[in-house]
Amino acid sequence: MNLDLSDILLVTALIVIGALFWRSHGIRERALTATHRFCEREQLEFLDESVGLEKLTLSKDNNGKRRITRIYRFEFTVTGGERYEGRTVVQGGVTQRVELPPHRYTPPPEELH
Repeated sequence: MNLDLSDILLVTALIVIGALFWRSHGIRERALTATHRFCEREQLEFLDESVGLEKLTLSKDNNGKRRITRIYRFEFTVTGGERYEGRTVVQGGVTQRVELPPHRYTPPPEELH
């Protein structure tokens, strides 16, 4: 079996694309987990149990290094009747923050003893 340089480059390119896809999928899963935990902590209902990539960009981190920044969109509700759109910001593979728009807050009912 003879391999040309073009064959080797093609195989290398496919491996690199596969590795990037695998890493991107792992980052999305971490964003999903962080968003789910945030919604539980804030007593929000995380709708559809999913996040979708909204934006992919380069931005500087706290140390001034350029990092790939991914912004994932998700939906949540407080009352069960209104859907709101939130965002989870992941920079360099690490979840930085979860952003929520202004939304209606319904305090839990007081329990009578």
